Amino acid sequence: MRNGLLILILTMALGLSGCAKITAKQVDWVPVSGSRSDAIVKLSYAYNPLVEVPIVNEEQGIELAKKRCNSWGYTDVEAFGGTAEGCNRSYWDAFTSRHICTSHFVIREFQCIGRGDSAVPADDKNKTK
Repeated sequence: MRNGLLILILTMALGLSGCAKITAKQVDWVPVSGSRSDAIVKLSYAYNPLVEVPIVNEEQGIELAKKRCNSWGYTDVEAFGGTAEGCNRSYWDAFTSRHICTSHFVIREFQCIGRGDSAVPADDKNKTK
């Protein structure tokens, strides 16, 4: 009886693990921090690695960073280095004796470059005239 119960539990566990279907998911970059004085914009996106494969629109990230940089008076932006990644949320799985990540994040820094005719941000130019 004991072996039968163990086989039933293992069968159910294996069956349930096959229920999770991994799907592609469009993710958007969102601003998480930045520094006008350092001319740095940080963008991030998150996804569940157990069920999602992120489809990242790099152009959307560049445009978002550029918009922030433009508001500070810079004319352009470029990706700065690589990405930082980590786990936002996880749980302990006693069956595998490890942490399972349910929310993975990616952060990328962008460097604002190119100054216009003055160091005054675009929003402030009308105030100085």
